[in-house]
Amino acid sequence: MEKRICQSCGMPLGDPGFYGTEADESRNEDYCIYCYANGAFNEELDMQEMIDRCAEMYALGSGGNEDAVAEARLRMAELFPSLKRWKR
Repeated sequence: MEKRICQSCGMPLGDPGFYGTEADESRNEDYCIYCYANGAFNEELDMQEMIDRCAEMYALGSGGNEDAVAEARLRMAELFPSLKRWKR
């Protein structure tokens, strides 16, 4: 079984409650609720702004461990260009 991730922020999409929604309230299979709702992205960010936002959230979860946050930023910088929202 393929592990699905949000094609904007990389968050795992396991629980159906974390999937974004279309304007008709149907589930969007590509994006999480934090990135996409009611048929549109919740915020207009560029890829670097999204990486910064996700790193801030990661920092909260890691207790502010600077090395862990720096490593997460590097991984995001590698992953994000392959995600649907950021592909050119």
